[in-house]
Amino acid sequence: ILFFHGFDAEEDLIRSLASMSTSERIKAIRKMPETMQKKREIRNKVLKEITKKSRHRGTQLSSCTQCLQETAVSLRRFGNTLSEYFQLLWIWHKALKTIGAKFGTSVLSYFIFLKWLLNFNIFSFLVNFSFITVPQFLAEEPNNLSFTGLELLTGTGYFQQTVLYYGFYTNATISKIENGPSYNMQLAYIFTVGIYFVICFLILSFSMGKSFRRNFVNPQGYAGNASKLLCTWDFNITNEKIVKLKQKNLSMQMKEDLAEASREVLDFSVKERVARLAIHLLSWFAFLGTAVAVCAGVHFLSINNLKLFVKEHKNDLEDQAAMLVLPLVVSLLNTFIPFFYSWLGHMEKFQSPGQQIYVTIARNIILKISIVGILCYYWLNVVAVSESQCWETLVGQDIYRLVLVDFIFCLLGSFFGEFLRRIIGTTVCVSLGPPEFDIGRNVLDLIYAQTLTWIGILFSPLLPGIQMLTFSIVFYVKKVSLMRNCQPPHKVWRTAQMTTSFMFLLFCPCFLGVLCVIGVTVWRLKPSEGCGPFRGLSSIYAAVAEWVKILENYTASKWVVWIYHNLITNVLFYFVLSGIVLVITYLYWQIIEGRKTMTKLLREQIIN
Repeated sequence: ILFFHGFDAEEDLIRSLASMSTSERIKAIRKMPETMQKKREIRNKVLKEITKKSRHRGTQLSSCTQCLQETAVSLRRFGNTLSEYFQLLWIWHKALKTIGAKFGTSVLSYFIFLKWLLNFNIFSFLVNFSFITVPQFLAEEPNNLSFTGLELLTGTGYFQQTVLYYGFYTNATISKIENGPSYNMQLAYIFTVGIYFVICFLILSFSMGKSFRRNFVNPQGYAGNASKLLCTWDFNITNEKIVKLKQKNLSMQMKEDLAEASREVLDFSVKERVARLAIHLLSWFAFLGTAVAVCAGVHFLSINNLKLFVKEHKNDLEDQAAMLVLPLVVSLLNTFIPFFYSWLGHMEKFQSPGQQIYVTIARNIILKISIVGILCYYWLNVVAVSESQCWETLVGQDIYRLVLVDFIFCLLGSFFGEFLRRIIGTTVCVSLGPPEFDIGRNVLDLIYAQTLTWIGILFSPLLPGIQMLTFSIVFYVKKVSLMRNCQPPHKVWRTAQMTTSFMFLLFCPCFLGVLCVIGVTVWRLKPSEGCGPFRGLSSIYAAVAEWVKILENYTASKWVVWIYHNLITNVLFYFVLSGIVLVITYLYWQIIEGRKTMTKLLREQIIN
């Protein structure tokens, strides 16, 4: 009797759910105190009941209406099934959970940042491929060069006559239908790149603001100990492996929060303070000396780079080797000098791991940005005024080689810096032990690679696609190396602000610097006469000015001409816009300070 009574109750429940609207039905199923598997069974039975009812009403409805209803139910069922298996298909979700549970949020922040950059490059590749590369395929000319395989490493030869580089793109208006719509490649090229950088600016600003608010303005709302202990467990989890992983993750987060709360400020004697200050000064002098020497070497090599591989070599093998000299030297310096900076950080013996990581990141970012600045000077002041037929393609090839060789050295860094270090620490010198994951060095490698990609977008539109593949490989290589070669940090510490710092470093010195390089290239430099979509123009920006002159003859486009003359080319507009941004920033900071004051007062009242 109880069995049939429960069966009837379930039937009544299914009928009542089937009579609800879609949103009400979803809310009702979510609120049920049942396991996830039971909720799925109920949902599937409800969908079957809805299908039966729709069939019974088939005599009253037209065949078209019935077909639409069945299609909607099928799509809804397909969407629900897809959402169930989405987490299983998204492999990185489980990998990030495993890393956070074993190594803490400090190491996890690197992989989250890497995943964020990968998504960024996927978006970049889709934009450039859709609006620049695909139209070029319609006007593509046959490539008569042979493919030898060395092009994969040097980026020259066969690749020179492909859509990979700026010089291959046409300056003509593409039209496959006579008297039909046409596609202006000049405008498509400059507007796609320009709008892409505007979107990047907005995404970076929004991401930094969101991360800043979560980690600095209102951190307790996201990382309260009581809420983590009492309110974050999902009782629908039934898989034993996922339960253990969730327990490790929560345990590591609690350890980090407790270590942050119980951290003591050490009181040193005068002698110890003087010794520590001397060590810090010596470390900074060593850093400045190596940075100056590295920048001088890169400057000397870059100035003589054109002569090195154009004039002084006679056979193809020497030419290929000469082209790789600059990227090899730059990548060697970018790989091994940060190890020296990490050693300096260990010698300084900071009170917390966070201080050591931030100092190491500061030193590495100064070094890498200085190297990139020297390379940009070489590209814009040496290559751009050289006698080459297409200097934009030469710059694109240089950046391609730098990105590829940097990727190779990144993989070698995992082998020599982590695998061999583990072998030495576990067999030769057991007192050293396995290495810890160097967050500062690895994060700066990502920022450096992304900066090169942004600079190269104008000269090699498909470079984000290459970077997308390299970042995917780096994620799995770093994950495997981390799990097998590294040990968790000796000092457990919370690093909620780390991702915000990474985004700020990516935005402030790197992205803003790239905007300056792109601005000089677009407004100041003269394009090559024999290649690219802007051949024959005084500057890349001249294509926009000529387009506006054409629009002046059309009455319907007067508003575009007005915007161009009164806003885009008006200095006063940018002055007013800067003032508005400063006022909004000031008001935002005032709101933040007000919220901090109110939170402090509320805490004091609660304590009293």
